[in-house]
Amino acid sequence: MFRKVHLYLTILCAGITTAIILVMSLLYLYLSEKELYENQFRSFQNDINTIATSLEQQSVISMEWLAKMESRGGYTFYALDNGVPFLYNRLTSLSEGSDLQNLLETCLSVYQTSDDYTFIQEELSTGGLYNTCFHTEFSLNLTGRKPEYYASVIELDRGSSSLQIVVLSSLHFLQDQLARQRIRFLLIDAAAILLLTLFSFFFTGRLLQPVIESRKAQAAFVSAASHELRTPLAVILSAAECCRNAPKETLSRFLDTIKQEGALMTSLVNDMLTLSASDSQNFSVHPAPVELDTLLINACEAFEPLAAEKKLSLSVSLPENALPPCMADADRIMQLLSILLHNAISYTPEGGHVELSLVRRGSRFFLSVSDTGPGILPEDRKKIFDRFYRAEKSRSAKGHFGLGLSIASEIVKQHHGSITVSDRGGGGSVFTVTLP
Repeated sequence: MFRKVHLYLTILCAGITTAIILVMSLLYLYLSEKELYENQFRSFQNDINTIATSLEQQSVISMEWLAKMESRGGYTFYALDNGVPFLYNRLTSLSEGSDLQNLLETCLSVYQTSDDYTFIQEELSTGGLYNTCFHTEFSLNLTGRKPEYYASVIELDRGSSSLQIVVLSSLHFLQDQLARQRIRFLLIDAAAILLLTLFSFFFTGRLLQPVIESRKAQAAFVSAASHELRTPLAVILSAAECCRNAPKETLSRFLDTIKQEGALMTSLVNDMLTLSASDSQNFSVHPAPVELDTLLINACEAFEPLAAEKKLSLSVSLPENALPPCMADADRIMQLLSILLHNAISYTPEGGHVELSLVRRGSRFFLSVSDTGPGILPEDRKKIFDRFYRAEKSRSAKGHFGLGLSIASEIVKQHHGSITVSDRGGGGSVFTVTLP
């Protein structure tokens, strides 16, 4: 299931970013190409204005001048005297039926008849050599939507003589430049899309990782809870079956077993409900000013009978100076102390010692529960706060299901504190809770 979700999220993320990249690239190419065509046309107009001004000052247009202008600007010139091509054009490029001849005829036809082009016309002062002189620039779209040539017709009139100079500027070099630009953008977009797809794959995988881990933890929790409930239920059912034919003197023993296992199940279910409330963000904590030293004394008094039963000594170490109150939930802190004390007393051998201590350093309080038990191995310290984890399998026989420290960790987390475990000098463990 998660593989499909991972794939769908990758496709969605990569698809959205790909669409954005393509739209932005196309928009940039459109604006860039439009600006290049406009800049090229303005440059062509400026050159034509210079050429027309030069022509205006010449009484004779020589073949040498035409060749010089063509080579200088990269343009093609056609000169017509009263509609008759100059000898220069007839000798160099024009021949009947040639492509250049057809291009020239098309240009003149557009200039004379077509209204589909935007003409830009400018009339110049002649300075006396010609009666009138003006030039017109326009674009030629012969085969496609983009112009292939920029054209200009310069007309000079002197009495009965009319001179036309047609100037053509090929845009094939600009179209080649734009084609190379499109290919570059295509390659860049393809590389960007590939990288974004890989990034989306790993990014969505990282996003799903907490969900996958939560699902695995949930499955493990259900499996462990089922396993823990199976044992007391089997004992209860077995004891109930034995009650059918048990003599009166042994009946009470089976009933005590049923009661004991029922109490264990009740404790387990309550712990599971507490953790479930934490998972659903319903773990209630109501902070209020709390005297932590009073809570430690109360907790010690509550567990003194259990410690005495196991022949353990239980003590409390408090600072000599009065401590300020701590903003905390008194019931939850008492529950935390009960969990830590119950664990310490349960796993400390007879004749051992359990101690509660409280100190204040700066703006933090440090609660500690130390014991002289067997201690906890370093490899187990990172796992003991996991649900249903038990470093010793024998703990289940003592009514421990591996949920107490998980609940303690949740309580500390809700108080924005921390809980750690370390070795006690001489053997045993020390659980330290830090509260702001």
